[in-house]
Amino acid sequence: MTAPRQATLELSSQDQLAIARRTVQEWATTLGFGTLDRTKLVTAASEIGRNTLVHGGGGRMTIEEVTNDNFQQGLRLTFEDQGPGIPDIDRALTDGYTTAKSMGLGFGGAKRLVNEFNVRSAPGQGTTVILVQWKRR
Repeated sequence: MTAPRQATLELSSQDQLAIARRTVQEWATTLGFGTLDRTKLVTAASEIGRNTLVHGGGGRMTIEEVTNDNFQQGLRLTFEDQGPGIPDIDRALTDGYTTAKSMGLGFGGAKRLVNEFNVRSAPGQGTTVILVQWKRR
């Protein structure tokens, strides 16, 4: 059995964000994700990656193959930045809340698109967002 793959990509420009999106697409395709789940994961990754870039001042995304206790394959995406942090995560996940003059649907929308969504953040301490999408059997 081979070790799961893992890669870390810098997110400090729109070009790097585009590379990250393509990488998620390619890995999900290689693992055999269906079109819908692949699209949902790429969309969530795009939104959280953009937040990392815009709100966090840049950071990185780590993508890795994972397997759960039921031997189900998936992808885990970890976005990390050293930005100002999120003072109220629950409020940030509320549809319509925005600090960027946008529609305020992306953060909560990303959570709804994936199987698992976890946020760790504190003011002045940066933000870590972890997304997991499991491959359907």
